[in-house]
Amino acid sequence: MRTMLEVSDLHAGYGGEEIVHGASLTVADGEYACIIGANGCGKTTTLKTVLGLLHATSGSVRMDGVETKGMTEWQIARLFAYIPQVHRPPFPFRVADVVLMGRTPHLATMSRVSEHDREVALESMRRMGVLHLADRDYTALSGGQRQLVLIARALCQEPRLLVMDEPTASLDYGNQELVLSTMRDLSLEGMGVLMVTHDPDHALYCADKVIVMEQGRVVATGSPRETITEETLERIYGIPTRVLDVEVAPGESRRVCVML
Repeated sequence: MRTMLEVSDLHAGYGGEEIVHGASLTVADGEYACIIGANGCGKTTTLKTVLGLLHATSGSVRMDGVETKGMTEWQIARLFAYIPQVHRPPFPFRVADVVLMGRTPHLATMSRVSEHDREVALESMRRMGVLHLADRDYTALSGGQRQLVLIARALCQEPRLLVMDEPTASLDYGNQELVLSTMRDLSLEGMGVLMVTHDPDHALYCADKVIVMEQGRVVATGSPRETITEETLERIYGIPTRVLDVEVAPGESRRVCVML
């Protein structure tokens, strides 16, 4: 696969305090990459720096070999779509309008939304199971429903790389599976996915690549089987864990983590 995103020796932090110490990672076209690690290890800081929401003190972020540092916000918005952990809406927009905002990077100045833009928005809502909420006020939705709408908005943006920070944190079990399987399908269709998760089972379920962070550094990168081991999980989370292969159907097994 061709490398899309390349992050090299990234250093970043807040208010003069460095949180990320020389992180390097890559995401290829159609690759689903997960970053795992304990709270405070620098996962979210890394994502925000990749997106340009934070300025790196040193290091580089490249898309298709081009430094993003010199790109405009408009250019970056055509490459990346970001789904944050929490979103507090300031105004009671309709759900359909929130999703349609994802088309903004594709619109010329002062231009109107086209029929194609509306079709993309409808398909994004359908895919995330929120089409029936199209006329509801976004502010009146539950936290889980809002998260699904944000993901639909990100899909409507049609980015090269979907960047997600704990996208399933506020979702019930069924909607967690919906999000993870939908993102998996998108990666199979060619979209890159970079997701932060606290749950190693999510990475085992959907990731092609796992990036393990500890105290602001990338300490391991590889396939889920290579990186999500009992030794690594105990090291980064501080609790004994078993990694087991569980039969889910005749001749088919799934690897899962069990805390002891």
